[in-house]
Amino acid sequence: MFVYGGKGKKDRCTLLSPKAWETLQGYLAIYRPVEWVFEGQNGGSYSERSVQALFTKAKADAGINPYATVHTLRHSFATHLLESGVDLRYIQGLLGHESSKTTEIYTHITRVGWERVQSPFDRLDV
Repeated sequence: MFVYGGKGKKDRCTLLSPKAWETLQGYLAIYRPVEWVFEGQNGGSYSERSVQALFTKAKADAGINPYATVHTLRHSFATHLLESGVDLRYIQGLLGHESSKTTEIYTHITRVGWERVQSPFDRLDV
C-alpha cells in the first residue's frame, strides 16, 4: 500500500495484510469515499481529535489498554515485525524513517527477543 503524506509528511510504501485489504474493499464499496480513504461526515479528512475519539471507543469496545494511543499502534507494528525476525532496515523503510536510530527508538527489547539470544559460548564444541 502506498501512503501519501504520512507521518512526517512523507510518502512511502507499507504493508497491508490480505485480511485488512479484504475489509477495506468492503468499506470502499459501501462508503465510496472521494478524496480520502476515511472521510469525515462532511467529506474532508478526519481531524486528529476525531481519530482519537474513534480510537478511544474502539479500545473500550475491544477491552484494550485505555492508555494506548494511536501512536502505540505504530510502535506495536514495528515491535511485532522485529519479534518476527524482520530486519531493522526493512522496518525503517516501512515506517519511513531516514535514520535507523529513529527506528531503534520504536523497537524496545521484549522477552520474545531475549529468548532468541544465544551466547556464542553455547555454540562451542568443548
